[in-house]
Formats: sequence, structure tokens, C-alpha cells
Amino acid sequence: MRVVSFTLNGKATRLTVDETRMLLWVLRDDLGLTGTKFGCGQALCGACTVLVNNEAVQSCATPVGEVDGKQVVTIEGLASGDRLHPIQEAFVKHLGFQCGYCTPGMILGAYALLHKTPKPTRAQIIAHMDSHLCRCGAHGRIVQAVETAAAAKGGAR
Repeated sequence: MRVVSFTLNGKATRLTVDETRMLLWVLRDDLGLTGTKFGCGQALCGACTVLVNNEAVQSCATPVGEVDGKQVVTIEGLASGDRLHPIQEAFVKHLGFQCGYCTPGMILGAYALLHKTPKPTRAQIIAHMDSHLCRCGAHGRIVQAVETAAAAKGGAR
């Protein structure tokens, strides 16, 4: 057990925790942030995606000790108050979800892409989002949502 300190959704967070415990379970069980979903548990589906220093990471395979001193953003921290983030707005506009289980990871994955590549090509979007699985078949609408967010001013802010 050791103290792990990081910024979570803009707030300083300090926990005494087993540093090898996966970030997913710390977020969901210890901190009550259930927007981050458990999917495969093997970093293959993208459902557990969060941002660590604006990079998309699979929280099911990221020991909490690895985020010490870093900034972590979950889906709960992306919006600004009652105002959705432009990427979230684009997902709503294009119905880029059906059941919604994969949506938090998809949105954060899209954020990471647009942070690195503000104006990606359709091929870049498809390649990047390919690591996010959606069993509902909303992939076409997801790509449209990411394209809309990229076109919006400040798409990844």
C-alpha cells in the first residue's frame, strides 16, 4: 500500500491504495465514478478508456500507481458543468450510440485522437476508433460524430 496522488477530473485526489490495483476498479469501486465501464478486462475493447495526460489508456490494464502525479479524466469530467463537451454533443447529434455501454470509452478515445490530430482524415478516424468495439453496430454514426467534432471549433479543447 502506498499513497497515490493525481488530478481526477480537475480535482486533486490522494489515495492510500495497492499501487498495482487496476485504475478501472479504483475509479468505479473506490471513487464511485461508474461511467468508466468494464468490458473485456484485457485492454481489447476500449470500454474502460480514460484519459491520462490527454492520452487514451485502458484503465482495466493500467495500475493506479502509473497515474501518480498525472491528470486523469473520466467521462464524468469531460463536460463543463451542464454543458456537454463538443464531442459529446456530436455523439448525441449523430446518435453515435445505441445501448451506450461503449460510449464513454468511445468519446474519450475520440477526444485523445482530436487532441493529437485536430483535423483527422476519415481513414485516421476509422483506424483510431477501430480499437473501440461496439456490438450495436453504430460505427458509421460514431465516425460521423468524430468528424463533426473535428469540424467544430475547439473540438478537443
